[in-house]
Amino acid sequence: MQSPHSCTESGRAQVQHLEAGEQRGSVPNAMESSDERSCPLKAPNVKVVAADRSADAEAQRPTWSGRLEFILASVGYAVGLGNVWRFPYLCYSSGGGAFMIPYLTMVILCGIPLLFMEFAIGQYTRLGPVHALAKICPLLKGVGLATVVISFVFSTYYNNVLMSWALYYLFNSFGATLPWKSCNNTWNAVRNCSNGFPGNNTHLQSASQQFFDHRLLEKTSSIEEAGGLRWELFGCLLASWVIVYLCIFKGVKSTGKVVYFTALFPYFILLALLINNVQLPGAKNGILYFLTPVWSKLFEVKVWVNAAAQVFNSIGIAFGSMISMASYNKFNNNIFRDALIVSCTNSFTSILAGFVIFSAIGYMAHIHNLPVDNIATDGPGLVFVVYPEVLSTMPVFQLWAPLFFFMLLCLGLDSQFATVEVAITFIKDEFGPSVMRFLKREELLALVVCVGCFILGIPHITKGGIYVFQLMDHYTAVVSLMFLAFFEVVAICWIFGVPRISLMVKRMQGKTPNLYFRLCWLLLCPMLVLCILISSIVQYTPARYGNYTYPLWAEWVGWGISLISIVWIPLGAIHELYSNKGSFVQRLKTALTSTVDLDADYYLPEKQNLDNPASETLFTSEA
Repeated sequence: MQSPHSCTESGRAQVQHLEAGEQRGSVPNAMESSDERSCPLKAPNVKVVAADRSADAEAQRPTWSGRLEFILASVGYAVGLGNVWRFPYLCYSSGGGAFMIPYLTMVILCGIPLLFMEFAIGQYTRLGPVHALAKICPLLKGVGLATVVISFVFSTYYNNVLMSWALYYLFNSFGATLPWKSCNNTWNAVRNCSNGFPGNNTHLQSASQQFFDHRLLEKTSSIEEAGGLRWELFGCLLASWVIVYLCIFKGVKSTGKVVYFTALFPYFILLALLINNVQLPGAKNGILYFLTPVWSKLFEVKVWVNAAAQVFNSIGIAFGSMISMASYNKFNNNIFRDALIVSCTNSFTSILAGFVIFSAIGYMAHIHNLPVDNIATDGPGLVFVVYPEVLSTMPVFQLWAPLFFFMLLCLGLDSQFATVEVAITFIKDEFGPSVMRFLKREELLALVVCVGCFILGIPHITKGGIYVFQLMDHYTAVVSLMFLAFFEVVAICWIFGVPRISLMVKRMQGKTPNLYFRLCWLLLCPMLVLCILISSIVQYTPARYGNYTYPLWAEWVGWGISLISIVWIPLGAIHELYSNKGSFVQRLKTALTSTVDLDADYYLPEKQNLDNPASETLFTSEA
């Protein structure tokens, strides 16, 4: 038995050890002290809380340099190109101002609660989505891998291909005249080219549409005609990946610095464009068209499905990115505040972008004497066909055109950071020691991931690449996502359970989530996601690009793309049941039992100020 004096010395040594570990940024292991278990004296001014930690390497995970960096990185990921084109189009095609009702309802009932939930899972476990979900529900451990796969697939084609287009337009916007303004170019088909929008004349194309089709894409007639590489786009794609790598190669330490600019700069441009646009003739008509409610649309199921899908796609639920980024937080970071900030900022940006886009479309309709609905269009055409045409008619277009496309580049960069970080986090969590023995430095790991994504993105910048892009986008962003979201919610909210989620939040925040969040996690979120999933299946439509219908084999390829991510859910369940021992019932019971440690000892300074950025959380484990 130890003497009181030896306990005192042990406690003092423990405090010194903890302080030294805090200064180094490392986490001391309680097992390093042989006196710790037998000594009743703990470090002064500390209290015991619970958290999950399975290895010392996990405890040494790097953290964001400041809480603002995490918020900006999350906002940057959530606010992307979809806010600029998807939301404005969905709003005007789904009831105008009336669409705000289902959209904001879905933000409140699903968006904020599920983002709060993902932040809690990532921050508490300090793991990426694969290991975090494997601990939460071993039976559905494949959900975590599925989120990594869908994020990786997304990173190979979506943001960086669009960034390469934005770079191409940016480079072409510095001339004395904008090349998409007139029909007097070598790529124009003069007989059906229109200087302006052709309205209902289906035999004519605008000059901006022909620039997009025949100059940027050099589009072939079908997916079966791949054509050669678009070497200019190849260079732009390479440049975009170089930019991404330079921003992320130091991990969260470098990304956290870059987001100060890339997350904030688009707001300056959007506000400047809005101030400019509202002064143009016809802008008021465009804004009124954007906001005018069509109340009958509220009774259409498709409108509510569109609202929910926009919330999931925009915020990034079920992509694993938010879990991954939150895993680099300090243990006591205020995730409730962060979830509110990210969700509200995302919605505000979508509405702001709607005003910017439709004030410009109203101006375009005015100068061409056309109704607004003859100009607005869905998909990439809204920012790469319609808005370039608008820019070419604006006063001082030499200023607005480069700023607009640079803004698109920043929006794509922020979103790409997170999708690439998911893959890097998974590799470090799963194969860290082995990979580091081979690559030696984490910078090389980031380089390998970026090079792999770049190579897989090359098919999208062939002359038939737009058909590949549209096929991938339809079956990844629409079909796969709802399956993953449903199984993630089932695994966390129903199998792991709301009481355990609440306990995790209490350990980190000092108080239990209120009744509203617990009700959303237990009932509203799972039911809404299930309804969305069923509606998506019932209302399924094959992928299309304009008037082009994909051949049957391409549809099967599309479903194969969906299965690339979805298939890991049943495979993970089969593997877990096979790996366990005993009867089937015993195996199933084990597979449904969470391995998240809610009782391990961790030390936090007593009465720690959660709003103090300098405060550190120290983790120790007595496994």
